[in-house]
Amino acid sequence: MTTQTVKLPSHLLTDWDPENPEFWESRGRRIARRNLWISIPALLLAFAVWMVWSVVVVNLPAIGFEFDTDQLFWLAALPGLSGATLRIFYSFTIPIFGGRLWTALSTVSLLLPAVGIGFAVQNPASPYWLFLVLALLCGFGGGNFASSMANISFFFPQNQKGAALGLNAGLGNFGVSVAQFVVPLVITGAVFGALGGDPQTWTQGEVARPMWLQNAGFIWVPFLIAATIAAWFGMNDIGSARASFKEQAVIFKRKHNWIMVWLYVGTFGSFIGYSAGFPLLIRTQFPEVDALAFAFLGPLVGALIRPPGGWLSDRLGGGRVTLWTFAVMAGAAAGVLFFLSIKDQPGAFWGFFAMFMILFGATGVGNASTFQMIPVIFRTVLERETAGKGPGAEAQALKDASKEAAAVLGFTSAMAAYGAFVIPRSYGTSITLTGEPDAAIYVFIAYYITCIAATWWWYRRRNAEVRC
Repeated sequence: MTTQTVKLPSHLLTDWDPENPEFWESRGRRIARRNLWISIPALLLAFAVWMVWSVVVVNLPAIGFEFDTDQLFWLAALPGLSGATLRIFYSFTIPIFGGRLWTALSTVSLLLPAVGIGFAVQNPASPYWLFLVLALLCGFGGGNFASSMANISFFFPQNQKGAALGLNAGLGNFGVSVAQFVVPLVITGAVFGALGGDPQTWTQGEVARPMWLQNAGFIWVPFLIAATIAAWFGMNDIGSARASFKEQAVIFKRKHNWIMVWLYVGTFGSFIGYSAGFPLLIRTQFPEVDALAFAFLGPLVGALIRPPGGWLSDRLGGGRVTLWTFAVMAGAAAGVLFFLSIKDQPGAFWGFFAMFMILFGATGVGNASTFQMIPVIFRTVLERETAGKGPGAEAQALKDASKEAAAVLGFTSAMAAYGAFVIPRSYGTSITLTGEPDAAIYVFIAYYITCIAATWWWYRRRNAEVRC
């Protein structure tokens, strides 16, 4: 009788233990970093496709599409709605399908909206409903964030999760700024030659020039193909991270899951919502300003500051950093209101712009600090539940904490992503009802104040439930 040896796939990691210093130094660090550096460009491209409508909508009227301001705000907002909804499902995919397979599938799916936009904008007779569908499909890019962050959280030890997640998210978020910087450049020339199609005529007043708006979609195609190949051949699945949806669904009974949802809506929801609505807000409030010349700088600041925010949170504590972040955000939003009230005066735009740069920077730090808090909170909670029950129960608690934290990272990001819909729509609704966006911004300030109170009560006061 012979014993048959089952050969496991080379990409499957069956003995992953990043909390073991010897394992981490000898083998774990190298594997974790490889997965991180493949994950980052894939996530960057996802954000770029997700937010591409923030640039495209600004140019549609000038090339012959007769959409009104409210319709344009709908196009800017819908990717946020679909992206946030998809994140709810994407939050639980990594333990079910594995990080390698899901990263490859979710990246290649972005070819649908990228190619679709490229063809639709070439025909001014393309119906509005088609643009709505394409905007919804761009939400695939928004969904990717939840699965990407959950995946990377499994690879790193507790004391490095903040920095690793900060790099993945921060450089991934950089895709928003890349889209808002690259698209205005590539639409000015025939990047793909005859294969890219004929130009449209962009007209504003007496100024007319050729524009290849289709490049806003086509430019991402070769990079998406390359990122898909890299994920398929270079990433790993972690065997111990496998879990069914039922096992992960325990987070819905955890109070701290819902508290962190509230806080992350305030940080990431603001970042992605402001990113989606910033170009169109500039265009409506300061029509004399070239919105696309400045809009990309906000997401750039927010993305670049997120990795340092993760590093700072690892050292000072995520709760402390989060508390002060919301205080800065409330103050900066009040500054935006002030400069909007004097927008007809010289220099008002620069004050408005400066306040938004502070807002974007604070959201970037807050994105990192809240995500640093989640693994700490859930490890603390589960360790308390198993204290004194023996080494076996305590070891299992660490594994469960890692799985629950990953699911919470994904789920909170899903809820927060609705900010990409809510904020642009809030601007549009406020302008429609009152003629100004001020009412929406007052609501945002009130929300930040509730976040300050929640952070202090549960995570920072002397007898806080989980002080962090």
